[in-house]
Amino acid sequence: MITLDELQRSTAEVGDSVHRTTISRILHKSGLYGRVARRKPFLKDIHKKCCLKFATSHLGDTPNMWKKVLWSDETEIELLATMRKSNTAHHPEHTIPTVKHGGGSIMVWACFSSAGTRKMVKIDGKMDGAKYRTILEENLMESAKDLRLGRRFVFQQDNDPKHKAKSTMEWFKNKHIQVLEWPSQSPDLNPIENLWKELKTAVHKCSPSNLTELELFCKEEWEKMSVSRCAKLIETYPKRLTAVIAAKGGATKY
Repeated sequence: MITLDELQRSTAEVGDSVHRTTISRILHKSGLYGRVARRKPFLKDIHKKCCLKFATSHLGDTPNMWKKVLWSDETEIELLATMRKSNTAHHPEHTIPTVKHGGGSIMVWACFSSAGTRKMVKIDGKMDGAKYRTILEENLMESAKDLRLGRRFVFQQDNDPKHKAKSTMEWFKNKHIQVLEWPSQSPDLNPIENLWKELKTAVHKCSPSNLTELELFCKEEWEKMSVSRCAKLIETYPKRLTAVIAAKGGATKY
């Protein structure tokens, strides 16, 4: 239940990147072959069941429990150009955001809780386990302290291989940080996705002309996210879980 790309990333995580063809050849010698045609629908069902299980098991959690969670994620933000629809006035409702030619994008990491957002970090180059642990070392505990989450806060991250790497999980253990068990492929369960969408809309309205401005506007708009908005996302989290259960682990309006 894993792709060649995922296997390759796992080998890179431990320091020895192995080529896809090498991995494939070794698997074939062992009698293991991929079944591309059937894998995606099957995995989709598995992901839905995992999301449903998570939602069901946490539906009875108290509101105070969710207030103790520090939510995190990474996202890519593109440098966009604005194109006006033909034969229309130059108003926001008549414009179409498009990827700026040669503009590129930036990758950022950030976290938030019901008490607000904390520092956003631009990721330089390719993210790996070591770089991820550096981000955690420099930002996680400070963010939890600033948000007054207390010592027994819970940290949320997705199941990206660099997040679940042995060295990373040992880091959490040494820091005595509880990590929330998280289902794979579950964007509807993470309220930070709502903030990402709002952030990208706000940054586009600032019309950054280069990557330096893009980073600046991203950080400024992230800091502007209101505490009341963050609190509302967490306050309504039980409704999000209920929606996931109603959808049997599938996509929801959230």
